[in-house]
Amino acid sequence: MPISKHIVISDKEGALPFSKGLMASSLMATGLPPARAFHVAELIEGRLLEQGVSEITRRELTDLAERTLADEEGERTAQSYLRWQAITRLERPLVVLLGGATGVGKSTLATQLAARLGITRVIPTDAIREVMRSMLSSDLVPALHSSSFDADRVVRQPLPVRESDPLLVGFREQALAVAVGIRALARRAVLERTHLIVEGVHALPNALDREEFASSAVVVPLVVTVDDEDLHRSHFVSRAAEAGGRNVTRYFEYFAHIRRIQDYLRAIAAEHGTPIVASYSLDTTLAQVSELVVEQAARQIPLEEHESFDRGLALRETSTESVRR
Repeated sequence: MPISKHIVISDKEGALPFSKGLMASSLMATGLPPARAFHVAELIEGRLLEQGVSEITRRELTDLAERTLADEEGERTAQSYLRWQAITRLERPLVVLLGGATGVGKSTLATQLAARLGITRVIPTDAIREVMRSMLSSDLVPALHSSSFDADRVVRQPLPVRESDPLLVGFREQALAVAVGIRALARRAVLERTHLIVEGVHALPNALDREEFASSAVVVPLVVTVDDEDLHRSHFVSRAAEAGGRNVTRYFEYFAHIRRIQDYLRAIAAEHGTPIVASYSLDTTLAQVSELVVEQAARQIPLEEHESFDRGLALRETSTESVRR
């Protein structure tokens, strides 16, 4: 008979059948690739079967998963898993701002990250801008009616004092306008207690006021870059192939602009202490982003949550009620 008919996870809210698939999904939040996560989930299932366990609490299952991860993947991965478990128990939503210049792979990363963290809401800033365009004419907010990499064409003259690059002036105006939509989405996520990923070139580290959301959400900004120019160019070719022959000429025409915006985003990230992830391969970058999101979010968990998990770790070896190997 299926394992789900024999082992039940129980807590105050009720009971659920144990699932290797769900277990593997929670393990992937640590940055483990799917195959490794499923392997560890199978080991956890095996240990439960060996002990003849028919019912286990969520706390005991977390302890067992942490021990199994420590054995198979090392203490760092095990600690990352515990941090993510603490985050999922918060009543505040997690809001991830995944920024980066055009063509660095943000959309793919956001989709994969959402799958690993069990997040169902992923919003691109291009979609926010498109909605705002329909409500605000080019006469009212000209910056909204251009691409990020040619925003210099809609900059109103004269340029601000001490600013000589119209591209960055236009991009900043555009990002400030889109930030209105990002804030609205974050407030909605707080009301609904729903995790959210906002991805796009306009998802700047300072798009959300940390003070406003300090007690209502866990805000984690990240900036993704592609340092190698040839690799960056190749992303546009891949994008065209995946989109059925999408014309990449415009991206190549404005490639120098795109690189300037990347330099600007890197500077903004450094100014705000935001992690910068240099992207080389999807698997490696996804693992790094997953780990950083969990690590950065854990830093915002209230002290009492950390203390609760620390006490659980200290007691796990001596508890007679915990599930043994």
